[in-house]
Amino acid sequence: MTETLPEAVRPRVKPYFENVAPAHDWHHVQRVANLAETLAAEYDPDGRILFSAVWLHDIGRGREDRGEIEDHAEWGAEEAKGILAEFGAAEHEIRAVQHCIRAHRFSNDVEPETLEAKLLSDADNLDALGAVGIARVFCYGGEHRNTMHDPGMPLDADETRAGATSMNHFHKKILRLPSRMYTDAGRRVADERRAFVETFIDRFEREVDGEC
Repeated sequence: MTETLPEAVRPRVKPYFENVAPAHDWHHVQRVANLAETLAAEYDPDGRILFSAVWLHDIGRGREDRGEIEDHAEWGAEEAKGILAEFGAAEHEIRAVQHCIRAHRFSNDVEPETLEAKLLSDADNLDALGAVGIARVFCYGGEHRNTMHDPGMPLDADETRAGATSMNHFHKKILRLPSRMYTDAGRRVADERRAFVETFIDRFEREVDGEC
């Protein structure tokens, strides 16, 4: 049986994730694929575009983390062009996948314009919420030697964009993710996962204050 485009892309891009830190490793990509499949069940996306973009969306993450490039989404979109061409993707498909990759990044100004781009963005952001999202925040903080919690750096004194501590990061970015969902399906999952994060934050802060 002939492989589909996403099936061909998946093993081709897996080596890009060797030695990538846990917060954005190959397991993250697999979770995003699972989430995209769940969300897509309520819609009718082009699976060739959506799942090719899923496997490709973070291929530049390792290079950005190493300081070799500034924008993993932009670099990844350009790198994806050659990879997709290897498997005979049409020009319009390549452009569609590139848009998904460019639009998935939280901190850039590219708005998802297609259903496939919206589903990828939602799936990627959902992996930053809930129990997995909590684990990823502390993984990322450890990777960058960020303080987990600093009572001397309250949120109202933290002028950084993403949060000077892991706990501030929850407030600066993670808890805002539900407002960035583009699909109704994504919003439903995001609201439930956000509630879990809020429960964790409340418990964490009570424990820091010495409560039993």
